[in-house]
Amino acid sequence: MNTRTTEAATLAELGVFLRAAALPPVQVRLPAELAQRAVAAWERDDTVPLVDPEPLADRRTRHLAGTLALIGLAIRERGIPDGDGVVVALPVELAGVAMDAADLID
Repeated sequence: MNTRTTEAATLAELGVFLRAAALPPVQVRLPAELAQRAVAAWERDDTVPLVDPEPLADRRTRHLAGTLALIGLAIRERGIPDGDGVVVALPVELAGVAMDAADLID
């Protein structure tokens, strides 16, 4: 195993530890337009059939879309309108996945 593979595995172990920790939610202020799109993701019916076996890229995209939907649920249940935005407390896991997704933008 090379050094990067070992370090990635260590990060995964650290992730297991952090998931088990009782980390408090992070309060964020989101632009209203993004918040509305997240809520729409939660409210949409998912009618796209899964392919078996599901290609890895499709699985990653589905998981990211699911994370957006869960953020939309949090906004719908606990979001507080604030001017041209929405304030909501998000589980740190969802915020982290959203920040990682930002790296995928070309």
